[in-house]
Formats: sequence, structure tokens, C-alpha cells
Amino acid sequence: MAEQMVHAIQATNLADILERVLDKGIVIAGDIQIRIADIELLTIKIRLLIASVDKAMEMGINWWQQDPYLSNGKKRQAAEHETNALKKRIERLEERVK
Repeated sequence: MAEQMVHAIQATNLADILERVLDKGIVIAGDIQIRIADIELLTIKIRLLIASVDKAMEMGINWWQQDPYLSNGKKRQAAEHETNALKKRIERLEERVK
């Protein structure tokens, strides 16, 4: 098996293409339909968006930030800790007022 040498020019072109795709974004769309005797049994709509995180957020797509399965939970834990600290502080202030 002969190995092909990759030149810097080829790598740069691939990097440029990848950078351009991520910067501009690309949408791939397609539909799959299963029919028997003109009766539609199944339709699958496929939509794929490939873009950088910055470009996706610019387009208003940021669902991964609220998805608990994708977030690491550190922000949620920090918010809960802050909430608990504020509740304790309010309780102490209410006790002073009494």
C-alpha cells in the first residue's frame, strides 16, 4: 500500500474550506419517504446545519446552552448555591426585623 504525501498546500486548502464552511454555515436537507401503492407509510425529514458556535448563536441557535444533557451542570450548581446563600441571608435579615 503506497502512502501519499500530503503537501502544506493541500492541508491549507482543506483548512480554508473548513474555516469557510464553519464561518458561513452549510445546510443539508433531504426527505425520505416510504410508500406502497400510493399510501405514504413513513416520511423522515432530515435537516443538518454545520456551522461554528459563533455563527449558530448569531443565527439564534443556542439550544445546547439550556440542554441539561449537554451542559456540565456547573452553572446550575453555582446558581443553586447562590440561591441558597441568598435565602439564608434573607432569613437572617427577617430575624433582625422581628
